[in-house]
Amino acid sequence: MTERQPERPAESPEHPGPRRSGLRDPQKAVRGLGAGTLALEALVLLLAIQPIRVVGGDLGGAAIGAVVALAVAAAVLAGLMRRPWAWNAGTVLQGLLLLSGLLHWSLLVLGVIFALVWAYAWHVRRVILG
Repeated sequence: MTERQPERPAESPEHPGPRRSGLRDPQKAVRGLGAGTLALEALVLLLAIQPIRVVGGDLGGAAIGAVVALAVAAAVLAGLMRRPWAWNAGTVLQGLLLLSGLLHWSLLVLGVIFALVWAYAWHVRRVILG
C-alpha cells in the first residue's frame, strides 16, 4: 500500500497561494456552466412560443421573430463559450431578452428569470476562477 499524502488546504496562513476549487479543470467547468445555461435558455425560449400564444394572447410576428432570433443567438453563444468575449455577449443577450419584454409581458418575465440565472452563473464563475 502506498502512503497517501494529505491534500493541501485551500488557503491558510501556513499555505499561501491561489485558492483551489477542487475541480480538475475549472476553466472547462465554468465554460460548461455558461454553455449549459445558454442552451437551456434557447430551448425554453423556443418551447415557450406556443404556450405564450395560447395563454398570453396576442404574441405578434415581431415578438415571435425576436424569440427565435434570441434562441438562435443563445444556441450559437453556447457553442462559443471558449471565446473570451462570450460571457459578455451572454450578458448582452440577457439585456436583449429583457428589452423584448416591450413586445410582450411574458418575454419580460422570461428575461428576468434568465437574467437572474445568468447573474448566478457569473457569480459561480467568479468564485471558481477568482
